[in-house]
Amino acid sequence: MGIRDFQLAGYDLYHLIACFFLFSVIGWMVESIYMSFCNKKLTNRGFMSGPFCPIYGFGATAGYIILHPFADNIVLLYIAGALSATLFEFLVAKLMMKLFGEVWWDYNDKFCNYKGVLCLESTLAWGLYAVIIITFLFDKVMSLVDRYPVVWGVRIIGLCFVMGALDFGYHFVTAVKIDEATKEGFIEKKEEIVDFCHRLIGR
Repeated sequence: MGIRDFQLAGYDLYHLIACFFLFSVIGWMVESIYMSFCNKKLTNRGFMSGPFCPIYGFGATAGYIILHPFADNIVLLYIAGALSATLFEFLVAKLMMKLFGEVWWDYNDKFCNYKGVLCLESTLAWGLYAVIIITFLFDKVMSLVDRYPVVWGVRIIGLCFVMGALDFGYHFVTAVKIDEATKEGFIEKKEEIVDFCHRLIGR
């Protein structure tokens, strides 16, 4: 079975993977612009160095797969989107506490918050995002994917995957509580791969 044979929620695997990467970039842009405005200085809200927030890519893609049956009922879509995204945010916070010993956001100054990891403001925003993504934005992103030949799309996805994996892996091993030897080994391997890519490009 090829990458275009598998169908889910009306789209093949190629489109869903492309959607993940595009929404990861869109999420990074929205979050960074919003936080830059709040902090009154340029702020990179991504865990990684590049303009990429996988949590938004995963949330938007998985959210569409789960919630698209509610697209014809805006009220139900809003409620389901708000609740499911809040649950996802809570699970991510629990995972981050286990891996890193901290959560990279703080809602303690927000009205009606739960232990600083959930708040009413975000829950209401998640519902709005779900409505916008599922009733409008998702199809627009898919139309953008269709503008380019699949062969080029697959190559770009492959390149983004390699770069994203290196970027994420580097920041993961430097943030998570593991021994220094493992961190140094990963950093050396990352530098070897980057150097190899540079030599290939230079040919």
